[in-house]
Amino acid sequence: MEQLLKIELFGQPFTIKADSEVTKAREVADFLVKEVSKIEAQQRASTSNLNKLAILILAALNIANENLELKKNHYDFMQSISERAKAIDRLLDSRLK
Repeated sequence: MEQLLKIELFGQPFTIKADSEVTKAREVADFLVKEVSKIEAQQRASTSNLNKLAILILAALNIANENLELKKNHYDFMQSISERAKAIDRLLDSRLK
């Protein structure tokens, strides 16, 4: 079921269509709004004056960086689990022989 989600960026309302998993779409939209707000707050605290496009690009880069870090951490975790499972398997094999 298609549902419309409303968010606000830079004081402007935006409507997004969510075809499925409305809760997930809301979470993604809210995450974007949070990242943009964080960049806007940092910009207000500094002397730089970024335009809306620059703020969106910085927010996208922050999100992409976090995504890559999570992927790397997940990969490292899976490698660790695999190595530990192999060690347990070798230990069991040696004890059973």
